Amino acid sequence: MPLLNILIVLVVVGVLLWLVNTYIPMDRKIKNILNIVVVIAVVIWLLKAFGVLSSLKGLRV
Repeated sequence: MPLLNILIVLVVVGVLLWLVNTYIPMDRKIKNILNIVVVIAVVIWLLKAFGVLSSLKGLRV
């Protein structure tokens, strides 16, 4: 995946999260949970995009 696509996705996700946090009235706890879920999903997606998670599949414990 090209680096430009990754940057575009990160900017879009950031803007969408900012819009939700700014303009949609929700309880602070729900916003925090939403932010945590989005950040974890983006981190996992980035790890997959850079191939870190695919290399861990062969790891045996």
